[in-house]
Amino acid sequence: MNFAPGAWKYAMLPLLAAPFAFVFSVTASLIAVALGAGTLAFFRDPDRTPPPTGVVSPADGNVSVLREEGDRVRLGVFMNVWHVHVVRAPFSGSVTDVEHVSGANRPAFSKDSDRNERVHVRCVTDSSNLPASDGAVSPGRDGDGEPLHSKPDDPPSDAEVTLIAGAFARRIHPYAEPGDDLERGDRIGHIAFGSRVDLLFPPAVDLEDVSVEIGDSMTAGETVVLEAPAGAELEL
Repeated sequence: MNFAPGAWKYAMLPLLAAPFAFVFSVTASLIAVALGAGTLAFFRDPDRTPPPTGVVSPADGNVSVLREEGDRVRLGVFMNVWHVHVVRAPFSGSVTDVEHVSGANRPAFSKDSDRNERVHVRCVTDSSNLPASDGAVSPGRDGDGEPLHSKPDDPPSDAEVTLIAGAFARRIHPYAEPGDDLERGDRIGHIAFGSRVDLLFPPAVDLEDVSVEIGDSMTAGETVVLEAPAGAELEL
């Protein structure tokens, strides 16, 4: 079993304390072992195999947000403590920016979580698993094939995966860096002890394109959240 970075740092103390606690109390020793084992379970990082086509969920959990924001669609996945906390790339692309935004640590399922600490991983993509925009222009790109910018000084981006901290999840660890090329299902970061992950789709995606609903259970890197257009390349 693989573990996300930092797993042993958190688990080592209770595991090392367990034999010493046994001298004083069997119960205390068992509690220490349980804490260590539970911590490793929180940080587990199993291998995932993406299906041949389709945009995949960036996180384990349940769909908690699905809405239009201007000309974009946002999908949010809420993770509980028992879910795998490793975040994965929903489609292939190139990372253009990784931005840390300070904020609060409200429960990730509350409306106030929109002001929580977060990390935005922005990327450009020409994945065939996404619908093309009108005029056969790649999603998020202009007529010359250049990435669209929301502001002149912003890095180019078609899509954005946001790792959001919560009341207990106060450690966001992005793996991706600007310039990285991602394949669908690649690990891009983890959030210690669960929280929420948002996917802001490229502008070419409409709400009716999304194939999941509020409450649906997600498996990062495997559950298809948007079916690929006909003729999309297989990514085996």
